[in-house]
Amino acid sequence: MQSVRQGSIHLFRLAGVDLYLHWSWFLVAAYEIESRKGRYSSVAWNALEYLALFSIVLMHEFGHALACRQVGGTANQIVLWPLGGVAYVNPPQRPGATLWSIAAGPLVNVVLLPVFVAAFMLSRSLGWAHAIPDAYQLLRAVMWIDVSLLVFNLMPIYPLDGGQILRSLLWFVLGRGRSLMVTTILGLLGIVGFFGLALWLRSFWFGAISVFMLMNCWGGLRHAQELLRIARLPRRGGFACPSCRTAPPLGAYWQCGQCGQPFDTFQTRGVCPHCAAQFAMTRCLDCGEQHPMNDWMVSAFAGVGMASGGLTIK
Repeated sequence: MQSVRQGSIHLFRLAGVDLYLHWSWFLVAAYEIESRKGRYSSVAWNALEYLALFSIVLMHEFGHALACRQVGGTANQIVLWPLGGVAYVNPPQRPGATLWSIAAGPLVNVVLLPVFVAAFMLSRSLGWAHAIPDAYQLLRAVMWIDVSLLVFNLMPIYPLDGGQILRSLLWFVLGRGRSLMVTTILGLLGIVGFFGLALWLRSFWFGAISVFMLMNCWGGLRHAQELLRIARLPRRGGFACPSCRTAPPLGAYWQCGQCGQPFDTFQTRGVCPHCAAQFAMTRCLDCGEQHPMNDWMVSAFAGVGMASGGLTIK
């Protein structure tokens, strides 16, 4: 996803995850609270409703982050902004690990739903609709907020959770690159429909969400094209990525972090032929994981000691 970190305020750190709130959230919150104040007897209840939305989105994003860590990935940032939340997760590039990291977010909403429904039903049975109408209306609103977020996120439109879940399922059958290609093409079709809905409803927010989805779906399509290009490259024998078991491509596809020149790190055993810089870790072009050169060897190659350094993909 496109980064929305710029212009965000650091709120706190919980379970190793830094939470940021974009400054525009306050402006939108003030506008939404003011525009909907007629629903309650006091604007304070409108503020509570908006804070409930904030809390549900936050729990949803923590679901992504904690699930990603559970499968061995990294997740240390969450950004909340007016269009929702973004959990910066990097699960291992395997379909099962990616599927769990993405599905855990909507599962949080599924777990919360019976709690909210039970609270609402209890309030109705106690007669809160007449005795405490503001509290009754708040519980009803929170229940529908959770349902709406669940339904919206499960729409099979990339980069929504539903689109990424579909991509993870297709990954088992089509592979990493083709699954992303299929999902982003379907996502672009879905976004066209979403744009049409925004025009029909004359909704600024639906339009903004459509633009955000389009930007990220287009980025996903470009990434899919790059993955397919890499998959077609000729491969070097004797080496395989310890994570995805894919042989590295033949050619100068790695870039030296010192002099910036491209070279074939497997031909030179992690030594840049231009400036003699040595690199301990080599990144897999297929799954993105980094491993020592010795761990890549699958046949009788002599181990070579490596000094530390940074190696990037060209």
